[in-house]
Amino acid sequence: MTVIVRDVRPEDAEGFARARRAALPYLLATAEQTAYDWAHAHPDSHARPLVAVAEDGEVIGTAEVGLAHESPEPGVGELNVYVHPAHRGRGAGALLVRAAEEHLAEHGATTLYSWVLDEPAGRAFAERHGYAPSRSAHFLRLDLTTAELPPLGEPPAGVEIRTAEDFAADPRPLFTLDAVTTADEPGDVGAELDDYAHWLETTWSHPLLDRTLTTVAVVDGVPAAFSAARTDGLGRYGSAMTGTAPDFRGRGLAKLAKNVSLHRARAAGCVEAFTGNDARNGPMLAINRWFGYEVRATEVRHVRAVG
Repeated sequence: MTVIVRDVRPEDAEGFARARRAALPYLLATAEQTAYDWAHAHPDSHARPLVAVAEDGEVIGTAEVGLAHESPEPGVGELNVYVHPAHRGRGAGALLVRAAEEHLAEHGATTLYSWVLDEPAGRAFAERHGYAPSRSAHFLRLDLTTAELPPLGEPPAGVEIRTAEDFAADPRPLFTLDAVTTADEPGDVGAELDDYAHWLETTWSHPLLDRTLTTVAVVDGVPAAFSAARTDGLGRYGSAMTGTAPDFRGRGLAKLAKNVSLHRARAAGCVEAFTGNDARNGPMLAINRWFGYEVRATEVRHVRAVG
């Protein structure tokens, strides 16, 4: 059967999200979020989302393609290709990779990174296309209907628990906190958050961000730690980022913020919680295991040089 790869169209958003959920059920994906991400991609990323479409018009594969514009290292390209499990073996993945690589090379990419599920077929696919394995990351899941979350207690003296919505009048302190924690996030490609306007569009105003469940630990009036929450309206909760500013680490503030957020998520009707951790991020993995999260899948980041 013929498979066609092309640029996305507005009407592809639902099919794109559906294929992503089928291929990677540990990430939240909705049509609204998909369309929003397409519309608000940073111009320096040269983002080009692609779809593989079957003869009947069904979206059977997706590719998120772009330059890592927040990286201090120039020429870093990223392509993440996912094919619906029911439609693998039809060449959709290879076609998506080829189109993505050509686009990134045209825009100056010299190094390409791609996440691949840690399973024999995924690893073999990456190796056939010249990619070598790098680091790993885990997807974790927590059943909020049965989880025995740690009890809530009074925060330590000088610590106040707030929500992101409490910063609606001026979210810049949360941007500052997000930037400083992102700067030392484990990974192959570093990121420097320095575009407040773009952060407001792509993080603060993102349709999946749940400001009432995003929890911030404030110490003597200063945001010190946070746990950013995403929800999809389908009972699924995702931790977008949990971190603590360097000056406040070692006090259990990230754990405190995440515990409050999880309790509130369950009270709001969420039944599943998902998160992801770099395999080398021992402290955060330990926190998530303390909550009862279990590893459900692993991805391996692969890399190859262009040319």
